[in-house]
Amino acid sequence: MGIAELFILAVGLSMDAFAVSICKGLSLGRINIKHMCLAGLWFGGFQALMPLLGYFLGSFFTNIITSYAHWIAFILLSIIGGNMIRESRSEQETLDASMSAPSMLLLAIATSIDALAVGVTLAFLKVQILPAVGFIGIITFLLSAAGVKVGSLFGAKYHSKAELCGGIILLLIGIKLLLDGLGIL
Repeated sequence: MGIAELFILAVGLSMDAFAVSICKGLSLGRINIKHMCLAGLWFGGFQALMPLLGYFLGSFFTNIITSYAHWIAFILLSIIGGNMIRESRSEQETLDASMSAPSMLLLAIATSIDALAVGVTLAFLKVQILPAVGFIGIITFLLSAAGVKVGSLFGAKYHSKAELCGGIILLLIGIKLLLDGLGIL
């Protein structure tokens, strides 16, 4: 997986956190740099941690199913991307303005579950995990911090669009990995 693919993957994974950050910014109204950094740290940290955990889980099974890695990557990313697209079409969730640790912990876990499955996929693809998760965490930090600011400026109307974009990106990555694995690309 090249840097361009990793960047696209990081952006796709961060769309849930970006969308929630937009809602957080909307609910906070008046924000400051602390709000932006808190959202970035929570979401970026969990978007880095979850694929790392998934990678170690996937590493245990790599030798058993290496020949099916492209199919596994395609299926996992398709499920995750499809869920994100489906969620983008559902009712908008309402978020409170709390930036407390319990509130942010739940949001960070909820927005990074898909990253756990991606981590399993990264193990099958034999990606260098520490630079990859660091990159994913940084991209998510930046987009989450920006999302809080965007939310405070523009409101919740972009929530579903961000989630839809993230879902489409993950689906396209899954298709590309499948085509690569089948020798078509």
